[in-house]
Amino acid sequence: MDITQRTVLVVGGTSGIGLGLARRFAAAGSTVVVGGRDTGKVDDLETVRIDVTDAASVIRARDEVLEAHPGLDTVVTMSGVLLQEDLRDPAHFAAAETTVAVNLLGTIRVVDAFTPHLIGRGGGHVVTVSSGIAFLPFPLMPSYGASKAGVHAYTESLRAQLAGTGVDVSELVPPAVATAGQEKVNPAALPLDAYLDEVVDLLSQDPTPDEVVVQAAQRLRWAERDGTYADLLATRSRALDALPGR
Repeated sequence: MDITQRTVLVVGGTSGIGLGLARRFAAAGSTVVVGGRDTGKVDDLETVRIDVTDAASVIRARDEVLEAHPGLDTVVTMSGVLLQEDLRDPAHFAAAETTVAVNLLGTIRVVDAFTPHLIGRGGGHVVTVSSGIAFLPFPLMPSYGASKAGVHAYTESLRAQLAGTGVDVSELVPPAVATAGQEKVNPAALPLDAYLDEVVDLLSQDPTPDEVVVQAAQRLRWAERDGTYADLLATRSRALDALPGR
């Protein structure tokens, strides 16, 4: 993907990885719009208000973006929430419902909103965002892992269904990245700039990889293949000791 002359919408781009990636696209010469619920946090890029849990909000944002940028050719959908859950307490269901609504259904809503436009223009690129946790669960955040595994599976099907339309589909598979306080709870979290350096290098390849997996995410993505899955899962399960009564 040539990131220098694209017209890009980054949904979930008002903070964290999304904002960092949006700024990398803009710095390379692309026209960039970032979408989110709190657009007041961004003053250096064009913004659009969007709530991915609200179908009407997604459609309004789509119409606003396409009116201003009819040449839109790249949609990055990365809105997400990361919530802890105690599966012994049925009250966890509210967190599970929110997680699936934002991470999985939100991804599908955004993709659905823009797919007809991209197909109609004869080409473009959709970028979804799963997680290393989609491939190696972190039991303290069970619905997060389930939702991101869903994003991965959905992305695979989307790529197959869009084959031949000119619309390419790539999936970012981040490891823990030092944003939104991750650096405080996970000393191993990858610095944001280091992560973005690798992502931009991978996205810029021709052809663009189906899965954009930086070095720090490789052990998660391929744990089952490499025979390290059980040991890594046991290590990650120790975090459950932080739950009340454990």
